Amino acid sequence: MNFLQGNCLVAQSGGPTAVINSSAYGVIKEFMENRKDEKIFVGLNGIEGILNNKIYDVDKLSMAELNIMKYLPSSSLGSCRYKLKNPEDSIEEYEKIFNLFETNNIKYFFYIGGNDSMDAAKKLCDYAKDIKSDIKIIGVPKTIDNDLVETDHCPGFGSTAKYVCNTGIELWLDTRTYYTNSIMVMEVMGRDAGWIAASSGLIKEAIPDINQLIYLPEVPFRAEKFLQDVKSAVAENGKLLVVTSEGLKNSEGDYINVDSNCYENDQFGHKQLGGIGKYLQTLIKDNVEKRVKLAELGVSQRCAMHCVSKTDLDEAELVGRVAVKYAIQGKTGFMVALDQVKDKENYECITRLVELNLVCNAVKGVPKDFINSDGCSISKKMIDYVSPLIIGEINSFGNNGLLKHVDIRKSLGHIEGRHQ
Repeated sequence: MNFLQGNCLVAQSGGPTAVINSSAYGVIKEFMENRKDEKIFVGLNGIEGILNNKIYDVDKLSMAELNIMKYLPSSSLGSCRYKLKNPEDSIEEYEKIFNLFETNNIKYFFYIGGNDSMDAAKKLCDYAKDIKSDIKIIGVPKTIDNDLVETDHCPGFGSTAKYVCNTGIELWLDTRTYYTNSIMVMEVMGRDAGWIAASSGLIKEAIPDINQLIYLPEVPFRAEKFLQDVKSAVAENGKLLVVTSEGLKNSEGDYINVDSNCYENDQFGHKQLGGIGKYLQTLIKDNVEKRVKLAELGVSQRCAMHCVSKTDLDEAELVGRVAVKYAIQGKTGFMVALDQVKDKENYECITRLVELNLVCNAVKGVPKDFINSDGCSISKKMIDYVSPLIIGEINSFGNNGLLKHVDIRKSLGHIEGRHQ
């Protein structure tokens, strides 16, 4: 096969995760091992940074720094939530990006991100086709929300699920401390898909007698039913853990408690949510029980490297490495997908390619058969699905008991300035 000669560029976009850097590491190492005579560039702050010519040669990193990068939480290359316009609306953006590709002889571009990042990758692929550019563009999946379609699961989700479940166990044990009735509400991320909240059903596998209710965007929320659920649960033993996604919706598909639960929209038109836990806490206090505590996990659930899943970390590296292999084979306009191998005693995951146009701007919700008929607990199918994704431990701590860390952007020579 006549391989396309040229350099590669990798960038990250969207919300951080505990394992997104493992994907960047996978891309860099695989390209380094296969194309020794070509350069590897990283783009800082995604497409937005690339538009501002923020690309750096990986040669500036030592091998020790690169190896540490695999175990760093959050996005070491920086991120963005920049909506790439359509070519007919802003041809200047595309000309700027492709001039940068040409100037640096970049023939391979790998974009690590979620739904909106795959949309940007698709637009670049379409433009490349229109101008007859031979650049190969592959999307590398990432999202804690686990809502990318056409892939069984997403790197980032397993580690978040592990963190949420273990935090839930700790909160439950705290709730059980006192003799008096006590309720804990735990709010987790999940704007349009309830995968993170649903994963907390694993807690019952560890603590079978836990009193737990789970609320997802996929199940229309009714305050009357919620209060009845809570009353029945509290009557059982006086202790209760309520887990809720941030994006609960009513029967019309609208976010509930919109005035206090939704902030401004981002560039993609997504509502920035937060506060549903407080709303549920108030409902309970006013109607059921005064002793109600609230734990909003917030951004801590995105980058909890101290509770990372080794399975998740390894698969994040895998999709990065496989993306390079596919691109070198001449593939473009695809995202790498993960599939669990069914009917096997031991967990196994394989990769395949899916067209970007099938992925971008779509949301994969929790299937109905993963949710019990009561609408506030999960089925064995969900347990079987998520259980292998949280397995395995990684020691990412130094001798001082703190996470190992290196500032990749500073090592590349990028100096942060005040952003106006």
